[in-house]
Amino acid sequence: MSFGGSAGEQAVIRDLSQFDTRSGSALERLLFNHRLLVALACLLATLALGWQATRLKLNASFEDMIPASHPYIANYLEHRDQLSGLGNAVRIAVAAKGGTVYDAQYLATLQKISDELFLIPGVDRTYMKSLWTPSTRWVGVTEEGMEGGPVIPNDYDGSPRSIAQVRDNVARSGEIGQLVAVDGRSSILYVPLLERGADGKPLDYAALGERLEQLRAKYAGGQVDLHIVGFAKVAGDLIEGLRQVLLFFAASTLIAAAMLYWYTRCARSTLLVVACSLVAVVWQLGLLPLLGYGLDPYSMLVPFLVFAIGMSHGAQKMNGIMQDIGRGTHKLVAARYTFRRLFLAGLAALLCDAVGFAVLAIIDIKVIKDLAAVASIGVAALILTNLILLPILLSWLGVDAEAARRSLKAEAAEATHGGGKGGWTVLERFTERRTAAATIAIAALLGAGGYYASLHVKIGDLDPGAPELRPDSRYNRDNAYVVSHYAASSDVFAVMVKTPDNACASYDTLMRVDALEYRLSQLPAVETTNSLALLNRRVLTGMNEGSLKWYELVQNQGALNMVTAGAPRGLYNDTCNLLTVYAYLTDHKADTLAGVVKVVEEFARDNDTKDVRFLLAAGNAGIEAATNIVVHDASRAMLYWVYAAVIVLCLVTFRSWRAVVCAVVPLVLTSVLCEALMVWLGIGIKVATLPVIALGVGIGIDYALYVMSILLARQKAGDSLREAYRHALRFTGKVVLLTGVTLAIAVATWALSPIKFQADMGILLAFMFLWNMVGALVLLPALACFVMPSARRQAEEAPAGLAARPAMAE
Repeated sequence: MSFGGSAGEQAVIRDLSQFDTRSGSALERLLFNHRLLVALACLLATLALGWQATRLKLNASFEDMIPASHPYIANYLEHRDQLSGLGNAVRIAVAAKGGTVYDAQYLATLQKISDELFLIPGVDRTYMKSLWTPSTRWVGVTEEGMEGGPVIPNDYDGSPRSIAQVRDNVARSGEIGQLVAVDGRSSILYVPLLERGADGKPLDYAALGERLEQLRAKYAGGQVDLHIVGFAKVAGDLIEGLRQVLLFFAASTLIAAAMLYWYTRCARSTLLVVACSLVAVVWQLGLLPLLGYGLDPYSMLVPFLVFAIGMSHGAQKMNGIMQDIGRGTHKLVAARYTFRRLFLAGLAALLCDAVGFAVLAIIDIKVIKDLAAVASIGVAALILTNLILLPILLSWLGVDAEAARRSLKAEAAEATHGGGKGGWTVLERFTERRTAAATIAIAALLGAGGYYASLHVKIGDLDPGAPELRPDSRYNRDNAYVVSHYAASSDVFAVMVKTPDNACASYDTLMRVDALEYRLSQLPAVETTNSLALLNRRVLTGMNEGSLKWYELVQNQGALNMVTAGAPRGLYNDTCNLLTVYAYLTDHKADTLAGVVKVVEEFARDNDTKDVRFLLAAGNAGIEAATNIVVHDASRAMLYWVYAAVIVLCLVTFRSWRAVVCAVVPLVLTSVLCEALMVWLGIGIKVATLPVIALGVGIGIDYALYVMSILLARQKAGDSLREAYRHALRFTGKVVLLTGVTLAIAVATWALSPIKFQADMGILLAFMFLWNMVGALVLLPALACFVMPSARRQAEEAPAGLAARPAMAE
């Protein structure tokens, strides 16, 4: 494949009458000979899609965050209607200020909050639970036999006698540590949520989060404090933080524009590059509602990535045109020259970017599939705006004459004596055998060390609470309160036990459930458990005057059936063919979930029978465990696919496996070091961070493609490796350096974001931008010195410091 000539090889044409408009490829003639129509079409598309972008919705979905086809999730979805709100739920701890829950004013306030929550759209009212709900019951044994009823009796009137009755009922309900805090100073409102409201529309997490905060503000000024936890609250906080995220995007955009202007000293070309990159983002955001997509908290970072890619490619086009205009070439001819030189390399780079995004679709989690689609749409827009529209606009506006002369003067100074004493001379030395060998050795050591460290990278969360938010965020403070005051944490791992109809209370089944509970209770990460078997133990003990001798499952089916008849439906379903075993975990860290899954899987393998099967998994911890498994299985496969696709595209572009090796090896080093950095920073691979690893490969190849395309073109013209690399540095290398540093600085500002996963992405992307840039400018020429044939002949035949002109690389 031809890459076109370099800047210095093409004729300087000052008068358009001397330029043959029939020259160039058919695509070039089609675009530039009808550039007014192309520009008008782009303008109309921008106006139309800009209007469409106003219809874009930002929301989140619990179901979109889970791998629906995984066996654990399939089990949960199959039995979801029979489970007691074990999916998406909010827990609100209402804490009494300076008192306990056994206070008339507190209980009155709790009732008001419970009633308001009950009426919020999206609440699954059937399974909502608090001290005031009829499903919260107590059971006791008296001289007259078994008695029971709602914890707050029907005749409750707020009197001291009624308060004392509530206290006794709570003690007999088994809810201390679950619905009522161990210290008695707060109680929980458990609010399960529906994914769709009565109108069929998805739950609006932004509106729900706002309602919850309004509820907090309304009552927190009185005698109570509210502590709210759950996926819906995390999603609401992330969406609420969008305004601050947009401020960081704006700051990143200004930094990128300022750095580009500092380099060019040309305001109009800088504004054009920024404008075309923003137009691509507008097109992307406008196409999303047309194609049925929206933005969620995890894909709202993608528009800036599209902008960053656009800035990188736009700077290359602007630099090429500026150099040609500096030599005196007419701005239209300069635009066409740059289009010829860089269109194929830019197209290949953007296709690699698109592949890096698209490969994410192999991960069977809808939010990541949507992210892949959203990002691919943005890259497709860049092909039109930055590879086509930008050169056409520059063909009219050109660049500032003084800026062009300054660029030419700088290039002439760099060309003198191989670049004089500047930094480019240092980079040229990486084409020398000794320096190249040392560079490759250092890279190998870094790769080996990074690989060893990457073996310790974890799948899933490494911190308690919501790692997407800062440790000191309101949500994580609320979560810390709930964890410290309740024996039953908000991290629930539920095992479903499938039996024949009306057989859930059989002695054999309950004995197996009891054995599983015992195995789980031995795990340090399990705070407590609950099941129908445990209820039977407690009730049978109570029926026998509290004697611990009866704390056992009796082989009396009549007694077991009697206890089961009065048990809450959260422990079994109406047809008595499904039991639920609850394990309340200390946290949902990766190691915690992996340990629980291992124990349950081993138990199921040893105890499943024809009639009784132990199915994983429900509860937020069970669902997250399944998600971690999918992410673990997909993380390596995703990298293999993205590298395979990048290698194929590079082969098609370069037609040389040697050039592919030089371009791809630096990417591999960056991927390995990125995972090592994640270990060092305590960042796990999960839904929020997995895309960064793939994106780093797709975006990183851009630098190598631009450098290698010029290097191969110059070698084809007869230059030695050193001369070819020198020319690549002058023509495109300095822009690679500029964009790498600029984008790294821009995304590094995200480290200050209150949204921790944005801060993590900013650090990882900054690292990958920098290392991919270093790899393209340092490791690529060092590898070429040994891999490419011309480099070997240069080292063997040329005197020290000189190089013969070899034949073109393979």
